[in-house]
Amino acid sequence: MTLTLNQVLGIILTVAAVVVATFLVMFLTQLRKTAREGEKTLLKAQETMDSLKAIEAKVDEGLDNLGEVLTASKRAATGLAEASFFLSTRVLRPSAKYWPFLIPLVRLGLRELKKRKEKKDG
Repeated sequence: MTLTLNQVLGIILTVAAVVVATFLVMFLTQLRKTAREGEKTLLKAQETMDSLKAIEAKVDEGLDNLGEVLTASKRAATGLAEASFFLSTRVLRPSAKYWPFLIPLVRLGLRELKKRKEKKDG
């Protein structure tokens, strides 16, 4: 029993159709698995983005507080600068001409107080 050309071509086309159908089924199965994993990944990404939004809100709140702290620090630094300027120009410089007389007098007074305390205690 010999096969005709039409029969051989029919067998070849049947085998090719089975192979193509098999690959198509395997491809669709893999595509379905990939789609499921993609959905899981998207859900995780959405959760991560939600947590990042919460973190961003906290950081923004912290930056607002930091701005207030910086403003208060600037005010304090300005106040200290003004106070030190006042002390140096109005108090220390005018009194500097009396320091050569005041320092020895203060030392003498401290020594006398120390002697009195030693006599009182001892």
